[in-house]
This record gives sequence, C-alpha cells and structure tokens, in this order.
Amino acid sequence: MDSDAKGAAVVYDRESSGNNSIDEESAIIAATPKRTWRSYVWDTFDKSPEERRFLFKLDAVVLTLASLGYFIKYLDQVNINSAFVSGMKEDLGLYGNQLNYITTAWTVGYVIGEIPSNMILTKVRPSIWIPALEVTWSVLTILLAKCQTATQIYVLRFFIGLAESAFYPGMQYIIGSWYRKDELAKRSCIFHSSGAIGSMFSGYLVAAVYRLEGMGGFHGWQWLFIINTVISLPIAISGFFLFPDVPEITRAWWLTKEDIAMANKRMALEGRAKRGKYTKAKFKKIFSSWHIYSLVLLYIFFNNGTGYGSQPAFSLWLKSEGYSVTAINTYPTIASAVAVLFTYIYAWSSDSIFRGARWPPMIFAGAFNIATNASLAVWDIPRGWKWGSYILGSISGGISGLTFAWAHEICGDDNEERAFVTASMNELAYVVQAWLPLIIWQQVDSPQYHKGFITMVFIAAAMIVTALTIRFLHRREVAQKEQLNMD
Repeated sequence: MDSDAKGAAVVYDRESSGNNSIDEESAIIAATPKRTWRSYVWDTFDKSPEERRFLFKLDAVVLTLASLGYFIKYLDQVNINSAFVSGMKEDLGLYGNQLNYITTAWTVGYVIGEIPSNMILTKVRPSIWIPALEVTWSVLTILLAKCQTATQIYVLRFFIGLAESAFYPGMQYIIGSWYRKDELAKRSCIFHSSGAIGSMFSGYLVAAVYRLEGMGGFHGWQWLFIINTVISLPIAISGFFLFPDVPEITRAWWLTKEDIAMANKRMALEGRAKRGKYTKAKFKKIFSSWHIYSLVLLYIFFNNGTGYGSQPAFSLWLKSEGYSVTAINTYPTIASAVAVLFTYIYAWSSDSIFRGARWPPMIFAGAFNIATNASLAVWDIPRGWKWGSYILGSISGGISGLTFAWAHEICGDDNEERAFVTASMNELAYVVQAWLPLIIWQQVDSPQYHKGFITMVFIAAAMIVTALTIRFLHRREVAQKEQLNMD
C-alpha cells in the first residue's frame, strides 16, 4: 500500500489453506490504520483488540531480541575504545595509529559479511543464522582479554566484525518483514537506540570493572572483555528459542495460527512481497533502479557523518584535559543519552506528526551536524560551547532507523531487493568507514581532529541533498504507479 493511500477499509482475512477454524474476528485489520491523538502516543491504541494483542506479543519478543542483541553487539563493538582509553594503550604499548588499524580490521570483517549474510537470511531461517553468529562474536570477545600484541587484536577484531555483520542489517530486514508503515519507524529506532544504550553502559561498565584491576591477574580493561561475554552469551542463546523468522515461514511457539494469518495479511496490505529467488533478472532489476544507488548514498553520508569515525573523540579530549578514568568513561554517556532521546523524537515525529515522512528529521539532524562540527573545527571556542558540541554532536545517529524504514517502504514490493538494498546500505557505508578515518580521524591528531570536523560539515550537507533527492524520486515513482493502476 503506497504512502498516500486513503480510506479506512476493513479487511476480513480467513486462512485459505483449508483450515476454516480460524476465528474471523481475530483477523480484522484496517487497510489504512486509523489515527487519533492516541496514535501519537503509541500506534497500537487505535487498532482492533485482536491486532493489539498480536502486536503486544510481537513487540515483546522481536523488539526485545533485537534491542538486546544490538545492545550486546554495540557493547562488544565499542568496548575496544573504552579499553583503549582505560589502560590497554599503555599496557600493550599502542602509541601509534594502532587504534585506527584495530577499527579498520573490525570494519573489513564487517563489510565482507553483510551482503552475503542478508542474502542467506532470505534462504536460511533467521532463528538459526542470527543467534549462531551472536554466540560466535560473544565467545571471540572474551579472547581479547588474553591478547598481548596489536596483531592478535587485529585478527580477533576482524572475525568479531565478520560475525557481527549479520545482525544490524539482518534485524532491520526482519523488522521490515513484520511491521506496517505507521509502526515501522518507531520499532526501527527503538532497535537502533539500544546501540547508544550499549555505548552508555560500556562507559559505566569500564568505570565499575576498573576497580577489579589486578584481581585474578587481569587488568581492569581485560575484565571488561570477560564481563562483556558473561552478559552477551545468555542473550545470544535465547534467540534460538524465541526468534520468529519472517511471517510466511514462522514456527514461533508463541504465535497462534490466527496471529500468523494476521501477520501475513498485514504485510500483504503494505505491498511487502514474500520471499522469492535471486535470479539474473532480479539483479538486473535491482541495479537498474535508482533505489539502490540513492539509498546507499544516503546511508554512506549518514554513517560516516556521525560518531567521529569510531574514534572516542569526546573521551580523548577529556583525557587531554586531565580528567580521571572514571570521568573519561562516564561523561560521554551524557552524549549517548541525548542521542537516545533524539532517536525517539525522530521516530515518533516521523510516524505521527510527519505522517510517515522520513526526510524531515534527516534534514534537522544534518543541519545540527553542520553546526556542531563547524564549532569543533574552529576549536578555540568557549569551554561551555565545546561541551555542548560534544554532547549534541551525536544526535544525528538516531536517524539510522528512519533510513531503513524508508528503504523498506521504497523496496517493499520485492523481498530480495529489500534484503539486498538494506545490506548494501550498511555494507558500503562501512566500506567508506574502513578507509576514511585513516585519512581524517588519525589518532595522532587527537583531540583536535580539524580535518575530521571539517569533512563532517560537507558530509552533513551532502546527506541533506540526498534525502531531498530521494523524496522527489519516491514521490514521482508513487505517482507513476498510481497512474498505471488507473489506466
């Protein structure tokens, strides 16, 4: 169903497989979801009781698994930065650009795995593939505690990145397979915000485990990796028992037959295609469309325009100012908390105030990025202003879920295109991230990353232009489809 569809038709769905025992009332779904003031709070309040119960179960399991999984992924992903500024640098003698190389090793592994993994997800049950990779990266993380050289860290971080490559684009694909347009941005952004929460928790975790310095013969930063795995492994294993796959093949024990019929009908109303095959014609269709090029470009600008190239820029500035290890690891969590808040603001405003439009929050986030990075590029600014720039400098991270929600809607009529494009968005963004920080976010330039901050200003401007271009192209495409239907 296109974004401008009108009316409030009600569809009665009955399972067509010969089983007529499904209660007709349990499958009542509004073709166009009703909107009252209650939908501005949470979208399920204006849906039928049957659909509310289904969405409650879906949110409780899918959102919880997605958020916890991304939490541990991000915890395991960013702990290298926390460990680096908390003693690992000195203990292992990492005084050159080794942090850049460690980041690049992870990125290379991440990039190699993304597109193949999302293609596998269209053929293999996600309930097997994703939890297996979660277990893998959780186990590899604890091995970092035993590393004695930078080379050992490079190797482990490469394989951790390879294992983690499936999760974010894969979970965005799964979320896009279950939720409708008026629900999608909130769920995508709630999922994404758990990464920022993981980043916050990593800071507090380092502050806590630093007190374990020397216990059992391990340094505090080594205990960080050990405790990361202790937290991550049970969450990873739970996925084998709870993950619901996608609607057309789900065998989740917590979904009834009525739930499954409703899930499939909801996706049919959205025009979201079921699983098919990758063929030569399919790839020709994908690569001859503007979808893959513009959406990939949008995500490249987003992903490389926030997060300071994975450098702990705020922490390194605090360290240069002489703050304690506890302060270095806890103060940046304020920026993460603000980023989480703005993630929710973007999601709720996009689904409600902007009536499903994804581009307005992107324009706001890009403009704010220009302001904060331009300020830090100047560098010699009032101290309070610098604190404000660092604290507010990560709020653009919250639009990641919106970019994927937009991609699900634009590519909704072809399941394989949707999986391929969303994976390509994330992968090619990290391809750029594999080399760009080596040029503009060099560790030896810290904390005054002048080249990095200046580059971010131009990337933010490019993201704004790309978002507006996609808006124009998508509107034109929707109008063309409507004209064809009328003819």
